[in-house]
Amino acid sequence: MTVLSPGATIGILGGGQLGRMLALAAAELGFDVHVFTPEDDSPAARVAARCTRAAYDDTAALAAFARAVDVVTFEFENVPAATVEALVAAGAVVRPGARALAVAQDRLLEKAFLTEAGAPTVAHRRIDGPDDIPAALGALGAPALLKTRRLGYDGKGQAWVRSPADAATAWASIGAAPAILEAAARFEREISVIAARGADGAIAVYDVCENRHADGILAETRVPAQAPSATTAAAVAATRAVLAALDYVGVLAIEFFVMPDGAVLANEMAPRVHNSGHWTQDACIACQFENQIRAVAGWPLGDVTRFADVRMLNLIGDAAADWRAHAATPGAAVHLYGKREARPGRKMGHVTLLSNLRSSNGG
Repeated sequence: MTVLSPGATIGILGGGQLGRMLALAAAELGFDVHVFTPEDDSPAARVAARCTRAAYDDTAALAAFARAVDVVTFEFENVPAATVEALVAAGAVVRPGARALAVAQDRLLEKAFLTEAGAPTVAHRRIDGPDDIPAALGALGAPALLKTRRLGYDGKGQAWVRSPADAATAWASIGAAPAILEAAARFEREISVIAARGADGAIAVYDVCENRHADGILAETRVPAQAPSATTAAAVAATRAVLAALDYVGVLAIEFFVMPDGAVLANEMAPRVHNSGHWTQDACIACQFENQIRAVAGWPLGDVTRFADVRMLNLIGDAAADWRAHAATPGAAVHLYGKREARPGRKMGHVTLLSNLRSSNGG
């Protein structure tokens, strides 16, 4: 197993806020970061040592990028598979591997994989066209949620189907793309498990957190989650099983629905650092970003001990304009992503509110 020394260069595919926070964490461990993104003036590029601005299908730029870095990771799961293949062909080590990326990019494949790995999911059916919807709705019950198999996030690419008469409209509203239809999950709450797996196979799991969404976008995360210990233990066990099945290296997030009987159903996985894990920056010894860098560099994982209770609020759209008030709030840590323009639904930053801090004398 190769272990990178400080001064090595870590390549990051993607220039958004997750890449920015990864770059900052890498710098604290003595690494340089080289960002690859098609975006001009990206948040990550402005804090990285180097940036290649090129399309994800620019094979010459990818080959040069592979030669310039010691390992590659990614900040979002919709990096084209061909991009990773080109990097590997050019000699780059990519962590997590291509399999995790492929699974997470297709909701149908993802659900099949999660179920096989030991993380059961909500009942669903494959949808290749609007004519498939009525029969699937009959099997799953109404209403059901139609989702694109690829590229949907933060509530995009989704439509509720309440009767067979809605089939054509729902299909058109998601862009007439290959889809799945999911049974409505009558869940009590959503929780996330954020875990890291090192190159040596060691696993570190952060305390389970609870999420609240608004308009399909994560609005708030609280830790600890208000769920029975047996429920959180089942979610953690399922996450460990998925990490092992993928031979995963890096940070993985899985969102779970908590059902009325306390059982958990895996909603989706993200092969990367995750919005619901941002609280770790201010309430844990080693945050999710540091452990992603440690894992891909071959280092031992950092301590995930939590030393406070947490409420993390996403600053979406114009909410970031209240940064002055947030900065003046006792117990608040403000994180702004350096995005030039606030738009409705755009994540501009987050605020972490800490309480019940554990003192050094055990109080």
